[in-house]
Amino acid sequence: MSLKTLTTKSVHYNNWVVNKYIDWLSAKSDEQLNQETISSFPTILKTLHHIWQTQEYWWSHIAENNEFDFEKTTAASSKEEVFNAIRSNSQKLVDYVESLSEEDLSKNVKIESQWFQCDFSKYEYIQHAILHSTYHRGQIVTMGRNVGITDAPMTDFNFWNIYKDQK
Repeated sequence: MSLKTLTTKSVHYNNWVVNKYIDWLSAKSDEQLNQETISSFPTILKTLHHIWQTQEYWWSHIAENNEFDFEKTTAASSKEEVFNAIRSNSQKLVDYVESLSEEDLSKNVKIESQWFQCDFSKYEYIQHAILHSTYHRGQIVTMGRNVGITDAPMTDFNFWNIYKDQK
């Protein structure tokens, strides 16, 4: 399988999961989404906000536009704003990856930030952004159980891979 095919499948899967989670969590009360529980972030909504903010951060490096605005991403706070922002960012990543060539995905992008310095391929940054979100989505399921939300959707990659074309 080519890097282009693998990356394209990965961003499509990620986008599908994002939409499954937002559809699932849209039906939950603001009280549940804002109830504090022990995790990396104190609430489900704040965890979702972090996922979006981090996706935007990595997007700015992957797209090489350096447009990440911490203040802008801090401003969104309502459930609808965060949901729409995550959906938008995930679709933007799909559209971008579909426009890239194998060579584009292999291109290294140097990052010098206040936290780290690295020089990896766009594909590796895309992979990191997806895996970072996956890590926090797992936390959301556990946080949900702690606040009475027990109906998390099935979002395993294999499930998506088997059934994606059977719609």
